[in-house]
Amino acid sequence: MEIEELQKRIDAWIHEYGVRYFSELTNMAVLTEEVGELARVMARRYGDQSFKEGEKDNLADEMADVLWVLVCLANQTGVDLTAAIEANFAKKTTRDRERHRNNPKL
Repeated sequence: MEIEELQKRIDAWIHEYGVRYFSELTNMAVLTEEVGELARVMARRYGDQSFKEGEKDNLADEMADVLWVLVCLANQTGVDLTAAIEANFAKKTTRDRERHRNNPKL
């Protein structure tokens, strides 16, 4: 699926099932919540913590939740994520062309 299609599909879903978008500020809070849930799974799967009884190792689902809310915010604020990611690639390529290769820590 292309990013543009993802933005359109989420927008259609919101209007069919979600009635309307939550406010931008609410969705920012929801995004923060979802990132926290992703962090919890990462800490338990790859870090030093273990899963509590009844907790799920649902890494893919948590990542999808983060992406969903991020796309909602993009839709609400008029951000074309395809154009944004293309610009981001160009920025990173120009800025970091040699940076990581020359990093002795890597």
